[in-house]
Amino acid sequence: MDEIVARAMQKWPNVPNVFGWLRLDRRGNWLVKTRRTVAGEPVFERISNAAVIEFIGRNYQADERGRWYFQNGPQRVFVTLEAAPLVYRLRAEGAGFEAHTGATPAALGAAWLDDSGRLLLETELGVGLVLDRDLQSLEPRMQDAAGAPLSEQAYEALASGASDAPAAFLATDGARVRIGHLAARELARRFGFDPDPRPAPGEPEC
Repeated sequence: MDEIVARAMQKWPNVPNVFGWLRLDRRGNWLVKTRRTVAGEPVFERISNAAVIEFIGRNYQADERGRWYFQNGPQRVFVTLEAAPLVYRLRAEGAGFEAHTGATPAALGAAWLDDSGRLLLETELGVGLVLDRDLQSLEPRMQDAAGAPLSEQAYEALASGASDAPAAFLATDGARVRIGHLAARELARRFGFDPDPRPAPGEPEC
């Protein structure tokens, strides 16, 4: 957390929270609500300013209820999640991953393939979706028990949760972790996050 944010929290400790104004999409983009509507629904616009993106990333975290938020000075701006709290992408040099916030995990704890074919990673930073454009680059690192690249049939069997799906592993940064199966509908419950935060009873909001 930025020092200026911590100081603002101390100076103004009871600022009402904001809900429904900020979103994180499945590609790691921040989207902010505009004043425009289409068919009565609010229109969200991608934030493109690099300094703003970095500021949000440095001050992004979760509360005790699994609601992820951006600490904007003294105010918490809760985030609606399209997929997961984090989006992981391959680092530019091709070694390991980094989160959409710019943070680099120390270690990969687990990997999961859900029934829509999405790859998810669990690290000490939290659970995150692997950026779709990086999946092709990861194919050689997704391996069977013998260390050979995972076949398309094995990938599909694992994604479907088939009982006879062969063991699969993700090899990265000198580690090799088992890839488990996860139903997409169970993602939030399994990892304890709230994809659509709402105020608790009596919680101040603006």
